[in-house]
Amino acid sequence: MLIAVGALQCASHAMRIRPPLHAADLGIPLFELVILACGIYLLRGANWARWLALAWVGFHIAVSFMNSVSAGLVHSLIFLLFAWLLFRPGVNAWFRARRTAAA
Repeated sequence: MLIAVGALQCASHAMRIRPPLHAADLGIPLFELVILACGIYLLRGANWARWLALAWVGFHIAVSFMNSVSAGLVHSLIFLLFAWLLFRPGVNAWFRARRTAAA
């Protein structure tokens, strides 16, 4: 899911960039590349990727609350779902096994 969201959002934002270019125009697509990288590295078993993915969703909570309370609450629920999915005991064991195999 993170790979698809990252790729689609990055492409969507990149297609809307028009001259003259500003640093802010490139910031959003680059930020979306972060979640794309998280998705790829989660599949590879990188523990740091799940923490970064959770931080990415946490950042969206803050930005969403600036827009509206309801959007912030929705992103808060997504954050809780991500935290639950990424830190269940079975998932923790999978990341530990991947880390042990890499060492």
